[in-house]
Amino acid sequence: MSARTTTPWPLVALFTAGYLAPYLLPTTVGRLDAGLPLSTTQAGAIGSALLLSSATAGFLLASRVDRFGPQRLARTGLLLAAVGYGTAALSTTVPLVIASAMIGGLGSGTATTVAATGIAAQRDPHRTTTLGLLGVSALAGTLYLTIPHLGPAHGLPLAAIACTALLVLPATGHLPARTPATQRPRTAAPLPHPRSGLVLAAAMLFWSLAQNSLWGVSGRIGLTQAGLTEVTVGAVFAAALGAGLLGVIGAGALGPRLGQAWPIGAGTALIAGCIALSAASSDLASFATGEIAWNTLYPVVLSYVIGLAASLDPRGRWAVLVGSASSLGTACGPLAGSLLSARAGFPAMGTILALGLLLVTVPMTVVALRPRRAAQREHPVVEFPLEALPVQRTASGTAAYETKAYDMKAYDMTAYDMAGPRQVAATAAPGAGTT
Repeated sequence: MSARTTTPWPLVALFTAGYLAPYLLPTTVGRLDAGLPLSTTQAGAIGSALLLSSATAGFLLASRVDRFGPQRLARTGLLLAAVGYGTAALSTTVPLVIASAMIGGLGSGTATTVAATGIAAQRDPHRTTTLGLLGVSALAGTLYLTIPHLGPAHGLPLAAIACTALLVLPATGHLPARTPATQRPRTAAPLPHPRSGLVLAAAMLFWSLAQNSLWGVSGRIGLTQAGLTEVTVGAVFAAALGAGLLGVIGAGALGPRLGQAWPIGAGTALIAGCIALSAASSDLASFATGEIAWNTLYPVVLSYVIGLAASLDPRGRWAVLVGSASSLGTACGPLAGSLLSARAGFPAMGTILALGLLLVTVPMTVVALRPRRAAQREHPVVEFPLEALPVQRTASGTAAYETKAYDMKAYDMTAYDMAGPRQVAATAAPGAGTT
C-alpha cells in the first residue's frame, strides 16, 4: 500500500527536465536574436523548430513507451537533450545551432512523453502533475534571475537545459526497465472516449498556440514597448513564475473539489484578459501585472487539463497525445507571435489571441462537463511456467502436474475479477484455464 502513495520523484524530475525548454522560451529566443546574425522572426522560427521537434517525439512515442521501456526511452531522451542543447550553446554557426536545437527538442519531447505516460498511471495524476509544475516553475524562475548576470552569450539558456538533463539522468535508474512480458495484455485496446479526446487535443493545440504566441515575444514587449532593461524583465518573469508556484500549490490543495470544468473554463477566460493586458503594456506596472496574473493562472489550468486528459485513458495515451498537441501549438507560438506582432503590433496581437482563447474555452469546458464511464481496464495475462507446478509421479512412472480446485479459482478471479461478476465452480476440471 505504501508503494502506491509514495511520491514518484523520478517522474517529477523527468517532467521538470522535459518542460524546461518551453518555460525558458522567451530568454532563449531573445538571446538568439541578440547574439546571432538573425532577425526577430528567424529567432522565433528557431524556437518553433525546437518545440516542433519536441511535439514530434510525443506523437511518435505516444503508444510505444511500454514497447521500448520507460528507463531506456528516458535515458535516450535526456542524453539527446544534453548533447543537442549543449552543442547549440557552444556553437555560433547558425545551421549547426538550428540542427542541434532540434535534436535537443527531440530529447525534451521524449522525456516528457515518458513522464506523461508514467503520471497517467498514478492513482492521483493531478498531484504528480502539480509537483512537476512546481519543480519546473521554481527552476525556471531561478534561471531567469541568474542568467542576466552571467553575460550576454546566446547559449546560456540552452546550456542550462542541457545541464538539467544531465542532472536528472541518474533518476532514470528508478524507472522500470521494461514492462514485464507476463503483464502485457494480449490485445491492444482501442482509445477510449475518442470524441472527447480528439476535441480536447484540437482545443489544446490552439490553447497553447495562443499562450506561447505571447510568451515567445514577452521579452521583446518588456524591452521595447515597456522600455525595461533585461535585468528588470528577468525579475518580472521570475516573480511571475514564483506566483505560478503559489497557483500550483493552490490547485494542489483544492484538488478535485471544484471539478474540472470550472477551473478550465473560468481560468482560460481570465488568462485571455491577462494576455490582452500584457500585450498592451507600456510601463513596468502594467507589464508586471499582466505577466504575473497570467503566469499564476496558466499552470493551474494546465494541471487540470492534463488531469482531464489522463482521466480519459488509464494507460496514458490520451495524456501523451493531448500533451503532444499542446507541444505542437507551443511550437507554432513563437513564429505566430513574431508574425502577428510584426504586422499588427503587440496590442492588436494580444486582442486577437484573447478572442481566440475565449472561443477555445467552450469545447474544453464541454469535454470537462461530459460524464464519462470508467474505461474497461486491460487485464494482464498471467503465465505460469510448468516448472513452477508441483509434480507427482503416477504408478506408471509418468509425471502428472497437480492442480487444485481452490488454486484454479484463485487464478480465475485474479484474471477476471475486475471485469464483472463471475461464478467459478468449486470443482474446476484439472487443467482448466491453462494453455
